[in-house]
Amino acid sequence: MISVYGIKEQLNPVKELLSDTINNCMQKVLKFPGNKRSHRFFPMDKQDFYYPEERSNAYIFIEINMMKGRQPETLRTLIRSLFQDIESAVGIAPRDVEIVITEQPAYCWGFRGMVGDEAKLTYKVEV
Repeated sequence: MISVYGIKEQLNPVKELLSDTINNCMQKVLKFPGNKRSHRFFPMDKQDFYYPEERSNAYIFIEINMMKGRQPETLRTLIRSLFQDIESAVGIAPRDVEIVITEQPAYCWGFRGMVGDEAKLTYKVEV
């Protein structure tokens, strides 16, 4: 599950392209299937979105929640890929992008009526 926060006037016009870009990175680095997209966008009023002074109004915050199991270098590669691809495809500079990845054990996930560690996934978590 991926959540993206930003100032609504900046985020709304690019959210479809941003979703495509994030999804492409997830496919490229984590080998996710193309239809695995689970993105939520939170366009916010400027007065409700505090961010570091040295960032522009294009600043976005990306939270990625996933099952535990990826190697640290895989997660580093994902973060680097997101910075690079968001800048080239969407035009948001890396200084205006913050990313946090949170991993939970598979048994903490529930989807399609089952617990995550009981699901037969179509992709590998241990990459």
